Amino acid sequence: MIKSYWKKGAKQKRITIFVGLLILILLFFFRDDYQPVLLFFRKYIFIILISVLILVLGLRKFRKIANTGGRLGILGLLIVFFGLLYFLGWNQGLYDYMKTYNVFNNLNKVEIDELPLTQNERIQPLRNVHSMAKERVAETKDVSLPHLVRIGTENKWTMAIQPSEKYIMQRINDNTEEVFSVSSTTPFPRFSNENRIPVTFSIGESLKFSRNTYNAVVQRFNPWMLFNYEPRDTFYMKNDNGDWVQVVSLIKWKGFFFPYPTFGGVMIIDNGEHDFNDYLERITIGKGTFVSPDDIKNYPFLNKQNTLAEKVSQLQAESLKFLGGFSDPLPWNMETAVKIPLMPKDQNQQPYVTDFDFAGSNSDAYSGLYHWFGLEPVGDDRTSLSYSVFIPADGTDKIYYYDHASKKEGFAGVSAMPLKVKESRKEYDWKASTPVEFRPYIKDIAGRKRMFFLGTVSSISDTNAQQFDGSATPDLVLIDSEYSDVIWIDVKHPSTWDETVYNQLNEAWRASEGIGYYYQEQPKDEDIMERQMDSLKAIPKANDNSKQIEALQRQLDSLKAIEN
Repeated sequence: MIKSYWKKGAKQKRITIFVGLLILILLFFFRDDYQPVLLFFRKYIFIILISVLILVLGLRKFRKIANTGGRLGILGLLIVFFGLLYFLGWNQGLYDYMKTYNVFNNLNKVEIDELPLTQNERIQPLRNVHSMAKERVAETKDVSLPHLVRIGTENKWTMAIQPSEKYIMQRINDNTEEVFSVSSTTPFPRFSNENRIPVTFSIGESLKFSRNTYNAVVQRFNPWMLFNYEPRDTFYMKNDNGDWVQVVSLIKWKGFFFPYPTFGGVMIIDNGEHDFNDYLERITIGKGTFVSPDDIKNYPFLNKQNTLAEKVSQLQAESLKFLGGFSDPLPWNMETAVKIPLMPKDQNQQPYVTDFDFAGSNSDAYSGLYHWFGLEPVGDDRTSLSYSVFIPADGTDKIYYYDHASKKEGFAGVSAMPLKVKESRKEYDWKASTPVEFRPYIKDIAGRKRMFFLGTVSSISDTNAQQFDGSATPDLVLIDSEYSDVIWIDVKHPSTWDETVYNQLNEAWRASEGIGYYYQEQPKDEDIMERQMDSLKAIPKANDNSKQIEALQRQLDSLKAIEN
């Protein structure tokens, strides 16, 4: 049709050229808008090709058959095929099953024989931090979702103060001008003064059009990346020069048969004011510096950092259900199949980003931030801890897991923790409060490593189920995953937690494990000196009667002399 229109004359040729150029320009400048369509074809390319092939062959056969019965038969077969495709592929999750199996086959899995210790325990859960941050901003501002990142040698919650999505004009005109950076290890997070950093980003998560983080990053993709990459989580951190940057985690889709997501590197967006040159760059080639997974080692601030998209780590952890074989997760098997437990009431779901110390363990894992998962059996009423999974948060191509089930440790899992906490304090109003986010707490106590879950009791709004009350002094609990005992600890004195645990459980441990005595306070030098002085003071003084005795002795000698 286009060829015949082209041959009609010069005017038609000019119109064809103009329309063709217009389409190319639109495809170039609006590639961020249609890129999700390209990703859809990339994710389901195999299923789409099979469906198109069956449809073409079926319609061709349909046209060749003259009788009505034959045609109805062909239509029936097509309906049955596409019905089964939908039922098995989407309704029963067969497509996701195969995708997850591909993830499992391509994982660099390392089983560890010893649990790492936790360090730099974070006190407040993510939802509490988010609620407290939103309380400190104006009506036209909002706060991005917090992420735990490494700033220098500290772990901090960072989030952007950005224009609210409810106000369109601010999203078009304003910048992201401040960033919250609060310590994760204190029970008193401060959202003012030095923790409210003035920094301007002309690119932001809530901004509109080409100034939106997603749009700017997609515009930066080359044609090949448009089909294979997608931006995901946005982190705020300092680069090696001490400047604040946005780091956007990228997902790369791999494979032809049932493609699966992997860590695709990051895009680094520098801070800066919006100007005309910035505008031209954004709408033409986008914004950001692409760093591939292989090049991350050249950026020290990205090493041992939290840059991995949670969508990727969740699928990697879930794929461990195939450790028992391809057919083990099927409904009639499930001998070792596991799942990621879902926490109720809109809580932050796993993974829980945790700081682990692998020093001294028999592995090459670094000490730093990891995505931690506590996998449990598939059944709803099965809450034991089957695997602890440690996925490096900086995207390192390894996944470490510890098999609790095969060691027959009998640990309780994350989903069992809320009821244990509620049972320990029946006087609480558990309709208005709930224990949330049970992250691992692993310490050397009483002669060996012991695993606990550290949970926080949060209040929930009656009107907004996602509104958690972030008290500056929350109630904290430690639950022994082996003995299932609940220990309420003093949030203001973390140095006393281990001794508090020992004081509550030492008799149970002594009876069960035959442990010795620990945390016996040794007397200090000044105490020893004081005891010696007290002992000296306690010695009774003898009466000095030597003179009287001597006088009596002389009298006795005189009497003896007279008698003689």
